[in-house]
Amino acid sequence: MSLRYALLGLLSDGPASGYDLLRTFKHSLANVWPATQSQIYTELTKLADTGLIEISDEGPRGRKEYTLTDAGLEDLRTWLTTTKPKQVVRNEALLRIFFLGVVPREQALAYLADMEQHSSAAHEELTELERQIDWDDSNLSRYGRIALEYGERITALNREWARWAIEQLPLEN
Repeated sequence: MSLRYALLGLLSDGPASGYDLLRTFKHSLANVWPATQSQIYTELTKLADTGLIEISDEGPRGRKEYTLTDAGLEDLRTWLTTTKPKQVVRNEALLRIFFLGVVPREQALAYLADMEQHSSAAHEELTELERQIDWDDSNLSRYGRIALEYGERITALNREWARWAIEQLPLEN
């Protein structure tokens, strides 16, 4: 359901083709809500069929540009203001940490070190992404920057936590 609103939100910034939307997903929303090319194009068809978006231009090789309709904007606003986001309550990585005591120390250490490395790499990717984006004062840019900051802070927190957790392991098993 959120792919629908991700696409409506992106189109609220202006018309875009499916290719443009896919590129935006890869460079920004993939860290929040990943989607494949087939998922995006399938959802665009559904949105057009329900009148939430419309094809505003067609180009060579079947290229279509989509525009948000008034009904689509209203649906997006309703979703933003009247529904509560579902809170994730499952975290497999953290569940595994509860039981790391059943494996040798070296394996527990490797698991936590991998978490630290993964968090560091994700943090570096987000930091590089921030440098590459040509930020402007549009809503998508402004609020995208706020979302990116969340990701940077979470990955930094996870990296620091993993370093701390490694220090908590007993010296011997």
